[in-house]
Amino acid sequence: MKYDFDQPVNRLNTASLKWDGAYVFLGEQAKGALPMWVADMDFRSPQEVIDELKKRVEHGIFGYPMCTQSYYDAVIGWMKRRFNWTIKQENIHYAPGIIPALNYLVQVFTEEGDCIAIQSPVYYPFTNSIVNNNRRVVLNCLKFEDGRYTMDYEDLEQKLSTNKVKLLILCSPHNPVGRVWSKEELTKLGEICFKHGVLVVSDEIHADLTLKGVRNTAFASISEEFAQNAIVCTAASKTFNLAGLQTANIIIPNKELGLKYNNYMKKLHLLKPNIFGQMATEVAYNYGAEWLEQLKDYLQGNLEYLTSYIDSNINKIKVIKPEGTYLVWLDCRELNMKGEELKAFMLQNAKVALDDGYLFGPGGEYFTRMNIGCNRKTLKEALMRIEWAVNHYRR
Repeated sequence: MKYDFDQPVNRLNTASLKWDGAYVFLGEQAKGALPMWVADMDFRSPQEVIDELKKRVEHGIFGYPMCTQSYYDAVIGWMKRRFNWTIKQENIHYAPGIIPALNYLVQVFTEEGDCIAIQSPVYYPFTNSIVNNNRRVVLNCLKFEDGRYTMDYEDLEQKLSTNKVKLLILCSPHNPVGRVWSKEELTKLGEICFKHGVLVVSDEIHADLTLKGVRNTAFASISEEFAQNAIVCTAASKTFNLAGLQTANIIIPNKELGLKYNNYMKKLHLLKPNIFGQMATEVAYNYGAEWLEQLKDYLQGNLEYLTSYIDSNINKIKVIKPEGTYLVWLDCRELNMKGEELKAFMLQNAKVALDDGYLFGPGGEYFTRMNIGCNRKTLKEALMRIEWAVNHYRR
């Protein structure tokens, strides 16, 4: 089946955070801005998912659900086919989203005042999950050289050895810089964490969205040693545009760690999945592979279009070419603006709503993040607006 990702879908007045919420969350200056910020796509989910959800709606009863064997089989099969990673049913634990799960994991596996490491600039809810739970952030900032980000292992070793870090939250693939960490890079990080007794929580929500010639490695698949010292957070939400159904799979190969997490979720009475989220995930994993491959081709085309357009028309902005995700990290240092000033410029002058780089922590002040999970026409309009603002704006 051929999917048409160029087909526009009107998302206004659908309670969309991305489209209806910009004015609410970004203020009056966002009025009229094209939304290229929140990380969901403007594409309809696979038709097989839509059809199955329609059947359930027609059934008309939405009582308490249970997690089915077919659901577990779908998750296990997807992980095996896509990542050559063998997991067991008892490894799979429910969460109503990965960000809630990060907060639960921080609460379960650390105490107030403990140190937790993150690799900045990184998805800002990582920081929130630490600070809001009265833990301390330890920054292992990524190195940025010649337009490419890498891990700073020397700094990581030093930080873990001197700060009594209990947990490291890994973003793999990395949001916002777009790196898909190689097996060798992950191995080096894993060895350092294992040496210092640091539990690795790996957010792999973008694992399916690798670009041309790139393949993601599930952190816990590298070795049994790593598996026993890791918690892997996964979901179909980014892959198949299902975020609003709030269903994530927290994969914990270590039985003792899994029991601790499960006992905590029992206390919160958070063990039952959303019936629609469960069904959508199962169908997507069983029947969505063809849709996903066509989506990745379209996203690759969007990235190539964006890169070519910026290189030719907006030479004061540089594209940090991603290896995965549908999020592009833009280097705006030559605009000589940062933080709130850069935010205001994009909203008021360019009339484009982006995710502000400073929110992602140290190293993001002169950058901004663009969501290219949209049709080509929308992407072109956003780039034309930015081009006009850059070429006509005078400080």
